[in-house]
Amino acid sequence: MQYFPRAILIALLCTSCWALASDLAKEKRWAEQIVDALIDGEAVWLNDGKSDFLGLYTEAGDDKGQAAIILHGTGVHPDWQQVVKPLRVELPMHGWRTLSIQMPVLPNEADYKEYVPLYPEVNPRINAAIAYLRERGVQRIVLVGHSQGATMGAFYLRSHPDGFAGFVSIGMSGNFGSEVQDGVRSLGMMQLPVLDLYGSDDLEGVLESVEQRAQAASRLAFTQRRVEGANHFFDGKEADLVGIVSGWLEQL
Repeated sequence: MQYFPRAILIALLCTSCWALASDLAKEKRWAEQIVDALIDGEAVWLNDGKSDFLGLYTEAGDDKGQAAIILHGTGVHPDWQQVVKPLRVELPMHGWRTLSIQMPVLPNEADYKEYVPLYPEVNPRINAAIAYLRERGVQRIVLVGHSQGATMGAFYLRSHPDGFAGFVSIGMSGNFGSEVQDGVRSLGMMQLPVLDLYGSDDLEGVLESVEQRAQAASRLAFTQRRVEGANHFFDGKEADLVGIVSGWLEQL
């Protein structure tokens, strides 16, 4: 039997903890930075049954009792400048309240696939966001996710088919080898209207699964839109991003 010095064993155990739970210390650091600099919306604290996490809530100008829960991508936060912030700030101008929430994160060096063990934390966080909105009189809720946030949102909707008016998937990939991160499979299990949005210069995993996503969702009210010249983060294409999403929501 091989024995490790105590210091090495502790280091190995700490490294393995990446795969067990969200990095709450990282969430706390980001929350402090976001709250101190927040201009649009208000910071709210939600609880997933184990810990508090940050949400950014923004009222709609012409309130119609409807809201969008926004899920960011891998390793970032609910006020991320690319994709997330334009939607959370501008959708309220189109009659939709927004609640952008902190999703589970890992240390910066962790890659996409290492997030698989964090997926059990997804549903409780989205449930907490729904409860917050219901308490404030919201009647219609849509789920909007970018990148891994879209994959997490699709994963949630597999087992929670009711209660949402629609799902907006932005830059979602197909299958990364994990059943929980299989966006194509998740789409095939949904029962609600879907907008699948991506850029012509998107990531390889997004572009390679375009037809698979469409086929999987063929029985749904499914709209697939490609934005020419847009990369995975819609840099310089924020107006197109907000316009397409808000226009699709208006048709629901």
